[in-house]
Amino acid sequence: MANRGTVALCGLGLVGNALARRLVAGEWSVVGYDLRPEACEAFRSAGHTVAGSLTELGRAADTVLLAVFDTGDVLSALEGDAGLLAPGHALRTVIDCSTGDPAELESLARRLSARGIAFIEAPLSGSSQQIGAGEATLLLGGDPQAIAQAGSVLSALAASRIHVGPAGMGARAKLATNLVLGLNRAALAEGMVFAQSLGIAPESFLELVLASPARSAAAEAKGPLMVSEDFAPQSRIRQHLKDVELMLQAAQSAGIALPLSQTHAQLMRDAVAAGDGDLDNAAILRQIRRAGGTNPA
Repeated sequence: MANRGTVALCGLGLVGNALARRLVAGEWSVVGYDLRPEACEAFRSAGHTVAGSLTELGRAADTVLLAVFDTGDVLSALEGDAGLLAPGHALRTVIDCSTGDPAELESLARRLSARGIAFIEAPLSGSSQQIGAGEATLLLGGDPQAIAQAGSVLSALAASRIHVGPAGMGARAKLATNLVLGLNRAALAEGMVFAQSLGIAPESFLELVLASPARSAAAEAKGPLMVSEDFAPQSRIRQHLKDVELMLQAAQSAGIALPLSQTHAQLMRDAVAAGDGDLDNAAILRQIRRAGGTNPA
């Protein structure tokens, strides 16, 4: 198999590992790093190369993918002491696959451009399982020329790619689409709890939903997990809560109300407080049961 070159990968969680699978399938070599030693060891055990530090990772390739929790982590990884951009780095392109703060990312793009480094937002719409299978959609924000130049890496990550505008617009697009996706999941979970209270078994309810206009991609992906109560994470409640908090901040700044998302955010805050933050987003079902006084089991 031909090798296209090496890509650095910062963040070796669910999304980071899914991105690594896509890159390897696209004939790229991957060097990874994570602040958590256990994540680095798991990545090494999977047959990948692991850098010894962020500084070493920044010297390993001219392109880095960021798959970290939030914009604070992006800024720390890039610009912090002994970070990716420490003296001697080789970076020419930064591709940020996290979902972050649009204004902060716009400022970061300007700072990187002044250093001759292209910044591309590339948040993915889809779970880690869908990302690994190449079924997610990249929402790209950045300069069209930079996106074209990074096309071989981006095409390895996802077949579906939508350029939504300059830096900052990728995060805005992801937040808006995630709002709808998250509410779809919560509505499905609430409907399942309600149906069960009426004597309709969860598997029968899901069959009804999938055969009716209530059908959605969320029902297709998360419905079976809710029925089986298999909440091993493909995407985590605490990660989506972070996104919804960003939505609410943006809405407040724009002077608009998001009443359904306010309710959704409180459900997820309660789920995190109950210890479910690292479960799959389908586990919001458990919090809806708790809210009604039912043991989630």
